[in-house]
Amino acid sequence: MTQITTTDVAIIGAGPAGMLLSHLLAAQGVESVVIEARSEAYVASRIRAGVLEHSTVDLLRSVGLADRLEAEGDEHRGIHLQWPGERHHIDFVDLTGRSVWVYGQTELQKDLIAARAAAGQRIHYEASDVTPHDPRTASPSVTFTDSDGRAHRVRARAVAGCDGSFGPSRAAIPAEVVNTWERVYPYSWLGVLADVAPSTDELIYAWHPDGFAMHSMRSATVSRLYLQVPNGTSVDEWGDDRIWEALADRLGHGQNGWTLTPGPITDKGVLPMRSHVRTPMRDGRLFLAGDAAHIVPPTGAKGLNLAVADVGLLAPALVDLVRRGDERLADAYSDTALRRVWRCTHFSWWMTTMLHTGEDPFDARLQLSQLRWVTTSEAGATGLAENYAGPPIGF
Repeated sequence: MTQITTTDVAIIGAGPAGMLLSHLLAAQGVESVVIEARSEAYVASRIRAGVLEHSTVDLLRSVGLADRLEAEGDEHRGIHLQWPGERHHIDFVDLTGRSVWVYGQTELQKDLIAARAAAGQRIHYEASDVTPHDPRTASPSVTFTDSDGRAHRVRARAVAGCDGSFGPSRAAIPAEVVNTWERVYPYSWLGVLADVAPSTDELIYAWHPDGFAMHSMRSATVSRLYLQVPNGTSVDEWGDDRIWEALADRLGHGQNGWTLTPGPITDKGVLPMRSHVRTPMRDGRLFLAGDAAHIVPPTGAKGLNLAVADVGLLAPALVDLVRRGDERLADAYSDTALRRVWRCTHFSWWMTTMLHTGEDPFDARLQLSQLRWVTTSEAGATGLAENYAGPPIGF
């Protein structure tokens, strides 16, 4: 027998996008049920983004989700851009009046889980066969099988697909109405977490003939570092000593007295680089948000922030739709969200192509020229700062 549940909004996906959406809806008196294919432990432990835009932090503050972020996160004024022999600081606050925060997605997920648990949010983890139905009607639903093998149907007035690029939501939109734009880059990132205090006050983005490198951080005691590697690279090819040697070389160990301090590596993985935008972000009463609609390379720190911006737009649209029968914001959602998506997609592409090396020496000269312009021109630096710190939600 199928268990029937009725709610205002069925949310597929319990990552940051889905959990934040449920929080924003609840603040306006709109009920939701969250359905997630993975376990709570898996979702909470995924190592993902760590930089929050100014607008993201403002939104979290406005809904009471920033207490631990402000106590334990690290506000940054900007980033360092580097190439062999030179390192330059781009100060976002001086240029735009906007800062960014370093706060891992795992930490934000903990905050969201705690907030939704305190509110009694209905969440089904380890759901299988998740399928949206009848999105082009006023009564869509989602069916799934729970972890105990029981069949469920959640009847709702709208469905939000926050289930990533491999979830069922995007697949539910008919192919004949979908447009897809994609760029697959000819390199990947080898990312590592290390139990060592960061060797830098702010993120370092380094161009190097051997490939891009980045020094980021997760806390005062944990560093996050990346190396450009060829597509298809296996982590087994990179022992810890080799990783630290490459990082030291590409990040400029010894340059102007700066040193990179190595430490125990606790996690490593290879991340392919691609840009992907799928439109529209709505079909009837099925709305896509976050990675279900778009993927960006991590160079511009936009993935999590785009997901937050999406649900920041989607929540009021759904409130108007299900509470007032007003479809204007829902009708505008896809086009409004995509303006920011394409702006951030371009910025992520620009940062990626400026900093990652290939086999063409002509391209290398162009990249260095671009870096010199960005670091010596107030206009160039302001453009980078404005995009990195992030446009307003609803841009």
